[in-house]
Amino acid sequence: MTPDLIQQYTAAFDAPPDRRGTDSIKWAKYAGRLSAQGEDILPMWVADMDFAAPPAVTAALAARVAQGVFGYGHTTPAYLEALMQALLRDYGWAVSPEWIVPMGGLVAGLNIAARSIGNPGDAIVTATPVYPALFTAPEHMERRTVRVPLDESRNWSWDMEAVAAAHTPSTRGLFLCHPHNPIGRVWGKAELDGIAAYAEAHDLTVVSDEIHCDLILEPGLKHRPFALHAPELAARTITLMAPSKTYNIPGLGAAFAVIPNPNLRRRFERAMAGISAHPNILGQVAATAAYAEGLPWRTALLDYLRRNRDLVMTLDGVADLRVIKPEATCLAWLDCRGLDTDSPLRRFEELGVGLSDGADFGRPGYLRLNFGCSRATLEEAIRRIRRLEA
Repeated sequence: MTPDLIQQYTAAFDAPPDRRGTDSIKWAKYAGRLSAQGEDILPMWVADMDFAAPPAVTAALAARVAQGVFGYGHTTPAYLEALMQALLRDYGWAVSPEWIVPMGGLVAGLNIAARSIGNPGDAIVTATPVYPALFTAPEHMERRTVRVPLDESRNWSWDMEAVAAAHTPSTRGLFLCHPHNPIGRVWGKAELDGIAAYAEAHDLTVVSDEIHCDLILEPGLKHRPFALHAPELAARTITLMAPSKTYNIPGLGAAFAVIPNPNLRRRFERAMAGISAHPNILGQVAATAAYAEGLPWRTALLDYLRRNRDLVMTLDGVADLRVIKPEATCLAWLDCRGLDTDSPLRRFEELGVGLSDGADFGRPGYLRLNFGCSRATLEEAIRRIRRLEA
């Protein structure tokens, strides 16, 4: 990538579109609300970056919109080819087109996966804190969720002894967030080996949410799809992916599952029949362009996010606030238990920064901060948070 292109992308990240007064859920949440200092509250909660999508994506969308016809569409060969080539390029994962099940969204995929595992009343295990849909989806589908805390003392790793102790004869599945939201961990080989051994020993279906897999920040770390971690695991794994987080196109509703096992894939497709929307035609266009042409933009984005992460880490130790360094994602997990407040969320809103409540992820006393924003916005947020020291 040329220096001129890097500069062009960085300038765009520094000056993203103004989303105030638009259809943005993120920015609408605090519209009209003021901090204790009389300032607008900066929304840094939902995992929705403020950046415009890659130019290749907006150009492809403009060309498709210019056709002026938006009738029912099918899954295009270009879409499937872009997905397969990206998985091969980025992860060395050779995926056959029949393994891919297009969907309208990843959260829908979590619910469909839960519905395809076992029977009503059976259990699915996951580790908390975690993105809420990983423990609510089984309950929506009349399954039980077994929540096992991540081991905070060991860098928020999976505690497989605790998982084994929580196992029941009715446990049929395991939900994995990989990389992890909200901690930002990129699971290492030993952790994945432990999860794999447990799944093999108990004949579990593993649902691996890999929506943040393209946002690896820590140099030297690399995402490895769980289904690729060990060949025997592919037959029991449902991998869920989407371009929405990486390329900031979540509103276009394009996601997909990769399911190599034909029997498991048929169960998944039966579970989604009649209840899940197909990716809309514009979502497919955007995803195709993102995967096929968005790599230079993504490279520049990761560099920008790393620098933002470094700024967020300067908050570690401010007024007994602890910041867990994310290895991936655009999200930081803040330990606020040392603050003198019974509601960290409300305290930060008073400071003028709107974050996500850790209680929603299964861990009260924490907050999640989205640093996928301009450097100026993040610097202002940090300035406000430092008022905790006053």
